[in-house]
Formats: sequence, structure tokens, C-alpha cells
Amino acid sequence: MSPLVGLAPLFIPSPSQNVWHLGPLPIRAYALCIIAGIVVGMVIATRRWRARGGTSDGLESVVVLAVPFGIVGARIYHVITDYELYFGPGRNPVDALKIWQGGLGIWGAVAFGALGGWLVARRRGIRFPALLDACAPGIAVAQGIGRLGNWFNSELFGRPTTLPWGLEIDARFRPVGFEQYATFHPTFLYELIWDVLVAVVVILLDRRFRLGHGKVFTLYVLFYTLGRFWIEALRIDTVNEIGGFRLNNYTSVIVFVGAALVLAWLVKNRPGRETVVERPVPVEAGSATEDGTDAGTTEADAESEVETSTAESPETEDAVEPGRPRAEG
Repeated sequence: MSPLVGLAPLFIPSPSQNVWHLGPLPIRAYALCIIAGIVVGMVIATRRWRARGGTSDGLESVVVLAVPFGIVGARIYHVITDYELYFGPGRNPVDALKIWQGGLGIWGAVAFGALGGWLVARRRGIRFPALLDACAPGIAVAQGIGRLGNWFNSELFGRPTTLPWGLEIDARFRPVGFEQYATFHPTFLYELIWDVLVAVVVILLDRRFRLGHGKVFTLYVLFYTLGRFWIEALRIDTVNEIGGFRLNNYTSVIVFVGAALVLAWLVKNRPGRETVVERPVPVEAGSATEDGTDAGTTEADAESEVETSTAESPETEDAVEPGRPRAEG
């Protein structure tokens, strides 16, 4: 690797600042990137959900709980796996609450976000696997956009490199032992590109094979962990290791194997795609039935709701076909 000499103009510069002030209110780039990712992901998920026969109202009710659950879960995962940053001699545990300083683990975000989504889906009679399939590409794109926050914070970059797309890092942000290097692998960019590719691939596979019952989401997890293992191996930020491998590398392998097993089971036991994915919320409250639907909701009501939502959704290959029988999820 070459030391800090003769920087090429093609190198990616780091932003000069990551926070702006609107009066006394700080506007942080990290937060803006996360918000932008959520918005774009929501747009993608809404389009796919409506094409499957769901309603925008149903998806919005899920997102209201899934997003805060995901953010809390992401922070919890980060604090647990990097506990030495917040607890112990010379550390301030209060810093664990300062989410704006960076530190979100996607593993915790997806797990807790899915938990929040499941709680709402169960209450509203939404088929959760179908919901996951609709949201999967949007989640991938949201992750990629959120990674731009690492760029603004000059954090989580990779090993030194002299490649034209190397990322320039100011001396104050270089880890110990790498002070003499100026440009590093832009892992934020690698993950952004990989996440977008994952979203495109799972959408194309879904259109080609009309996947359902959680297979789209499982494919997203499978592909993401594959790329994350490689990207994680490039990073040089200080983290906990086991046997010379970063903790997130182990997480990637475990989740990858788990997703592969789940996908194999789904392909064998859950062919095709669900048709009716969301039951309407009745106007008048009634008693709940054993499967979670309201006693005041009739089969005719459910079919009417699906036909209405399908008519409102854009014409795509994923659109629910009116008149098809209800499939079991």
C-alpha cells in the first residue's frame, strides 16, 4: 500500500461535515440517510404490497411499529456486540443511547423490525410471509441508502487501497496503525451497490417464478449475508473477534445457513404464491374467531376488499388475479 503521497483526483472525498444547524436544532446527515432509506423502502414495499392485493393502510400500520422496533433492535445489537465501547473503565454508559453518533446493527434491525411487523400483521389478519415478501426489496434498498450515513461520519471503511475509487479519510479518523495511509476501500459504497443488486435480483426472480410464502424475503437474507461476509472482511474498525474472524462474519455465516435451510423447506412445502394476503378491518367490532379474524367479517367482505385493492394497484406481473381461490399461507 502506498503512503500519503500523490492523491489521485479520482479518489472519493469524505464529506467535510456531517451535521448542520437549523437554529439550535442539529440536522445530522446520519439521521437523514436513515430517513431517506425508510421513505424509499416504503415506496417500493407499498407498490409491491398493493400489487399483491394488500392495502396501503395495512402496510402503513405495520411500518408505524416496525420502524421504531427496527431502530431499537439495531442499537441493541450494536451495543451488545460492541459493549466495551460503552461499559467499563473510562466509558460512559449513557453514550449507548446516543444513536446519532452512529452504531446500528442491521441484524437487530431486521429481527426487531420483523417482530414489530408480525405483531401488527397478526392483529390485522395480514399474512405475514406475504408481507415479508413484499417488503424485502425495499428493505435491501433502505439498507444501502442508510450506509451513506457511514460515509458522512467517516466510519466503517475498509483496508487501505490505491484503487481509483478509494475513499479519502482525514487523518483524525484513521485507525491506529493506519495513520500513514490516505485512501481506503469505501465499504459503504460496496454495500450500497450490493444491496441494490440484491433488490433487483429478488424482484426479477419473484416475477419469473411468482414466489410466495416468504421465499422472496428468504432469498434477500441469503444474498445479503453472502455479500456482507465479504464486505465485513474488508473493514478495519476495531470490533470483537473470535478466532481471528469478526463477530459479524460469524453472524453472516449462521444467518446464511439458516436462510438456505428455510428456503429449501419452503420450496418443497410451500409452492406458489398467496392470493388473499390481507383481511379487511371490520367497521363494527365483533368477536374474534379462532384464526384471528373478526366474527363480523364475512367471506364476501374479504373477496370484495381484495378486488378493490387489486383494482387500485398498478398493473404488474405480480397483481392478484380476481376470482382465484384463497390460498392457505
